[in-house]
Amino acid sequence: MSRATKIVATLGPASSDPAVLERLLRAGVDVVRLNFSHGTAQDHRDRAEMVRQTALRVGKPVALMADLQGPKIRVGKFEGGSVMLVNGAAFVLDASREALGDVGIVGLDYKELPRDVKPSDNLLLNDGLIVLTVQAVRGEQVHTVVKQGGVLSNNKGINKQGGGLTAPALTAKDMEDIKTAMSFQADYLAVSFPKNATDMEMARQLANVAGEPHRHKPALIAKIERSEAIPQLEAILKASDGIMVARGDLAVEVGPAAVPALQKRMIRMARAMDKITITATQMMESMVQAPVPTRAEVSDVANAVLDGTDAVMLSAETAAGQYPVETVEQMALIALEAERAEDVELDGNFARKHLGRIDQSIAMGALFTAFHLGCKAIVALTESGSTALWMSRHNTHVPIFGVTSSTNSERRMALYRNVRPILMEAHSDRDEALADAERLLVGRGVLMPGDTYAITCGEPMGYPGGTNMLKVCRVN
Repeated sequence: MSRATKIVATLGPASSDPAVLERLLRAGVDVVRLNFSHGTAQDHRDRAEMVRQTALRVGKPVALMADLQGPKIRVGKFEGGSVMLVNGAAFVLDASREALGDVGIVGLDYKELPRDVKPSDNLLLNDGLIVLTVQAVRGEQVHTVVKQGGVLSNNKGINKQGGGLTAPALTAKDMEDIKTAMSFQADYLAVSFPKNATDMEMARQLANVAGEPHRHKPALIAKIERSEAIPQLEAILKASDGIMVARGDLAVEVGPAAVPALQKRMIRMARAMDKITITATQMMESMVQAPVPTRAEVSDVANAVLDGTDAVMLSAETAAGQYPVETVEQMALIALEAERAEDVELDGNFARKHLGRIDQSIAMGALFTAFHLGCKAIVALTESGSTALWMSRHNTHVPIFGVTSSTNSERRMALYRNVRPILMEAHSDRDEALADAERLLVGRGVLMPGDTYAITCGEPMGYPGGTNMLKVCRVN
């Protein structure tokens, strides 16, 4: 059984050497994330080129995901780099302060904070490790009392409990970073802190304009990390190609206890709407410094797989950790074991699904037929990758091969659960295309004489959204 769940790995100092990157790809990485919170535009272009060249050398399709920084909702810097905040002490957040901070006051990168808070609001700093209660707002100063103290260091993040910060999802830096990401044709663009569908629509418009000279349109991933995004989830999904369950900031805003149920709800809703899901944040955090994961981390990754996520993501583990390759190897093993235990409820899913398009009906028919006939594979000849995406929304344990003549579609399908992308020369004749696809799969050892497989395509060939044929074949 081949692994269906995909692995997203973040590039950083621990993984920017070409030899280490090659080992990561061979260990199971399907998507490489470039974190635009760090590095220059040229750094990202150089790393993107390295990923593309390494993927060619390894011989596997690998998608690139550009992850935008989003608004800097952070405190400023301190004299000495950090301070110790004691419970009950007064502490001021000053949007007008330019000088370094001390134990009683600090400046803000986020200048709108005084307009966004009122007395009795709780502010959570450094991923919720420090809690400040607002006592008063005086001009540009937010006066607070320390409810839960600890060490606060330079540029730590600020969240408002329950949400309500007005920072826009797309900053001026993000707009420039979108241009950079399109210059190397990033396959996916992850948008940080969207609050509604409008944020995603704006990001798509900017990306499409920036990508036009390269004839490239990326897929958009909405990072769900604000509490305001939860009531808007359906609209955000409609405006996006997928979502990232960004559990770090989300947990700070809604409380850690609420996140597991939200994760399941988000993945379930996304799959029902034929969208992609990535589950992220602290999945294998202990492996930043340890060669093996904790039992809790193993369960966390496995549960995300059983929830039906398309991909599980590594951040610091591969960007800055001591064991990047070992982390990917462990994650791949966990995902594979979890998939073995999955229930297949295909018939029930179909009974609840309304199909209004011919190509979607063909995709569902291929799943149903391949599952009940015990086919060795499902082959989707696809220009855009949409047929393979629709098939991947249902568990059958029958591997799906997305065969395309488009390198953009090949790389994009690298993120789809249970889809193996294959690049094939374009054909105008249907029978030639079907025969060539079979030769490719036999040549790769996927199919052997006597194996049956289901194959879909569109006639006439070469038109996106034109899938209208399903055929069941046996290899001679």
